[in-house]
Amino acid sequence: MSITPERELWACALLVEREQGDNAAVYIAERIGDLALEGDAAGVARWKAIAEKLSLLWSGERPMPM
Repeated sequence: MSITPERELWACALLVEREQGDNAAVYIAERIGDLALEGDAAGVARWKAIAEKLSLLWSGERPMPM
């Protein structure tokens, strides 16, 4: 069974939240900044998507069904 890209982003957001706790948003922002400095547009886009999932987790909003 394969994992969808959407579910992978959710898994990443949950992992970052578990490992970083209240510092998760700062950790993600730092990753985005580092990748931007490296010119890694795909990496920046991925971490922005993870940030969006984390925001949804913290706000309690329900995601769209996958």
